[in-house]
Amino acid sequence: MRLRNIELFAGAGGLLDGFEQTDNYELIAAVEWLKPQCRTLKHRLENKYNMKNADEKILNFDIQRTEALINGWKNDKDFGSHKGLDSLVSNKQVDVISGGPPCQAYSLAGRIRDENGMRNDYRNFLFESYIRLVKHYRPQIIVFENVEGMLSAAPDGELIVNKIRKGFDDIGYEIVDDLRKYALQNLVEYGVPQYRKRLIIIGIRRDNNSINYQNILHDFYKNILTKYKEKQRNVRDAISDLPPIYPLSEPTKRKAYTNDSNINGHYSRYHNPRDKRIFSILAQDVLNGTTKYSSAEALKELYYQQTGKKSNVHKYHVLNWDKPSTTIPAHLKKDGLRHIHPDPKQMRSITVREAARIQTFSDDFEFNESMGSSFEMIGNAVPPYFAKKLGEAVIELYNELNKIHEDEEK
Repeated sequence: MRLRNIELFAGAGGLLDGFEQTDNYELIAAVEWLKPQCRTLKHRLENKYNMKNADEKILNFDIQRTEALINGWKNDKDFGSHKGLDSLVSNKQVDVISGGPPCQAYSLAGRIRDENGMRNDYRNFLFESYIRLVKHYRPQIIVFENVEGMLSAAPDGELIVNKIRKGFDDIGYEIVDDLRKYALQNLVEYGVPQYRKRLIIIGIRRDNNSINYQNILHDFYKNILTKYKEKQRNVRDAISDLPPIYPLSEPTKRKAYTNDSNINGHYSRYHNPRDKRIFSILAQDVLNGTTKYSSAEALKELYYQQTGKKSNVHKYHVLNWDKPSTTIPAHLKKDGLRHIHPDPKQMRSITVREAARIQTFSDDFEFNESMGSSFEMIGNAVPPYFAKKLGEAVIELYNELNKIHEDEEK
């Protein structure tokens, strides 16, 4: 039996792609409001999974307009027309609703960058739309993914996670009692070649008051999901077989690197001679193991020496061949000074394809939008390699729940 699922905040489809790889899910619909992400997801579903009606299944719409999302909308100036989620669900059971609201409002980095600590960001409360859709479709299981910073986010003085817990509780869903202990997972433990902590919140519909759903959730995190852990992978495992991209000896304002591999997304952004020089110095330091620039203060001093400017935050980070990457963020769309390639001769930051590799997107997952949009959707995604494991674990949980319910009815 394949579980019928709806994906919310689908992005380019990292979580969805992992679920599809299991071949145990039937996608009813995916909701996403950004057009580059929708185009990328449509291309993937049509070309990889042969979905002839991908255009219909992808709802490019604002999830905050929940009633219209459910019932359909016509001739909207931003989102055109669609018959809505209800028409796709067609009175059949929805087994799983998955997805996670945009994380920028909860992330620690986002709160540091924003002068108001993201307190006024509308994205803080997008989970309310998620809950409204769960209430409407009543899936047996929900999968809610977000950043570790959600645990401490309290834009109006009350912890967001407490609001989320109450919201799900009010509509008859149970989530685990200790989110930090159980739901906070480091995806590096599941074969993703980067340190990436994420909250994986599983919710179960309470169908029987005599069942202890907390025990079931504890068992899921301790015994089901953990079975999918594996040996740690590093940057070398992820990107070392991609062809090198070297700086040109005579760069122009438009072209500074060879960029001739013809591999989708494998081309370097432009870097000026000063940045190339700094990248080479830092990568050589990591490669030699001299660790001269391992501290934030040393990096700030290097920046001052090379630019004559002072900075309160260091701007550089070089990947290490023999370690997992640091977290791939959506901010790579704007930041070309972090995630520096570990080869000192290449003198560049990583490409879209390298970021996708570290995020475990397969090479046949194509990113054909602008570099900025591609970095954004890759950085915001759930790594598909982990998502496949999560999808398989959710199948196990679904089967276990059905067995428990059957035993209760006997």
